[in-house]
Amino acid sequence: LIHYSQGIICKENALIKRGFVERFETYFLNNTEIKLTEKSTDFLEKENIKLVNKKGDDSKCHILPEKLAKKKLFFNEIEKKQLDLISNSLKGQKFVELQKRLESKALPTGVAVLLHGAPGTGKTESVYQIAKATGRGIIKVDISQTKSMWFGESEKIIKKVFTDYEEIRKKSKKCPILFFNEADAVISRRKDTASSNVAQTENAIQNILLEELENFKGILFATTNLADNLDKAFERRFLFKVDFSFPDEIVRANIWKSKLKGFSSSNYSVLANEFSFSGGQIDNIVRKAELFEVVEGRKAHIAEIRNWCGEELINKKNNIKIGF
Repeated sequence: LIHYSQGIICKENALIKRGFVERFETYFLNNTEIKLTEKSTDFLEKENIKLVNKKGDDSKCHILPEKLAKKKLFFNEIEKKQLDLISNSLKGQKFVELQKRLESKALPTGVAVLLHGAPGTGKTESVYQIAKATGRGIIKVDISQTKSMWFGESEKIIKKVFTDYEEIRKKSKKCPILFFNEADAVISRRKDTASSNVAQTENAIQNILLEELENFKGILFATTNLADNLDKAFERRFLFKVDFSFPDEIVRANIWKSKLKGFSSSNYSVLANEFSFSGGQIDNIVRKAELFEVVEGRKAHIAEIRNWCGEELINKKNNIKIGF
């Protein structure tokens, strides 16, 4: 069995040599796969042998919607309206109708969404919750973790991300979401190519990405903390551009109330007024409260919660409000 596997990996297997099986790298699926070639499927069809895909291509998604925990998110009114519109447009028949209408008017049928804003404001979780609400799997590309892979055969790799996605999209019951998390590395302003070979490679990747987005037929989400550094050429490629600002005081109070149980409404209002936190920062305080209860065997008092809020801040001048 080991010898047989090595033959496939090294492309020395007889089926590969005779063109019945193809081995290829799936760069964002994190493994090596083999598939039947057209020659192979034609041969089997002539022999009246029916191929059955037991799992279906939905199984190739990194994150399936049923595996995602449903969470209630709180946003300022502008972001909420945009996200609701995006989510509703991607639901079942609505998305099918949308693509048919766009195609009939010779408009691009893909939906690309850029979520930008400060860390901890809910960009990534919004993608997960939209996937959950619309029943779509997510194929996730973490560029920040795989950036070293983009050099050398970078252009080929970024191209394959889209060709692999397109193959899965065509065979899936529901169009999956292609998710570029922390996409700063590939959508930031292009560099002077004279500066280095790295700059040339990164610019080449961006050019391919721009071309792929121009002809994209699926659903793509990208997140970034650095929208000010966005290359202008990408702006029109994204149908939606949602700016995730820090939650206002009313939204912060609602977040505190939903996550930290057992306090009065006035306590939540005080926390929201004193500390201009993102949802991610509030999560940190909630985790400390849970830890405290496990260790001490009692719930934290509001004074202790406020102390932890003070400890959460590095630049206290810009985040604490004095008075009411």
